[in-house]
Amino acid sequence: MASPRAIVMLSKFYVMKGGMVVKAIILAVIVVIIAVSYSWRANSPERTTGSLPSNTVAIAEADQILGEAYKNKRSDIQVQGQGRVEKILADDNKGSRHQKFILRLSSGQTLLVAHNIDLAPRIAGLQVGDSVDFYGEYEWNQRGGVVHWTHRDPAGRHAHGWLAHQGRRYQ
Repeated sequence: MASPRAIVMLSKFYVMKGGMVVKAIILAVIVVIIAVSYSWRANSPERTTGSLPSNTVAIAEADQILGEAYKNKRSDIQVQGQGRVEKILADDNKGSRHQKFILRLSSGQTLLVAHNIDLAPRIAGLQVGDSVDFYGEYEWNQRGGVVHWTHRDPAGRHAHGWLAHQGRRYQ
């Protein structure tokens, strides 16, 4: 049988160790709450103050990247930018449904946006002249290019994209 002194020392060890375990459990709970909160916000349309910095330097840099991709006929590039709606096209309902519209960048380049509305909400109330921020994958074509993957990838194998319009993010 253990001596009383050994029992006291052993009980102090478990209390101290138990206190550390409680701290670790609390920390783990906080991390889980933050992760769930972030995931919830990322999966729903949300209010945003804008996706690109409002300064013209950031927009010019994005336009330059897209211009270089077009000039060099490059595809499969994750891009972020901003443009004005020049034309709203009919939805593509073959296979996965896509909301389609043409954006004109400040550089003059045009982009077709193909936004998968089976995986992300449609931009409601979109009109010619509206500003749209985007983050998606650029594919070259002769007319200026296409931006798609403007939604979350349910399989988690592709970068998540989004569109932003009038303070709401669609992904």
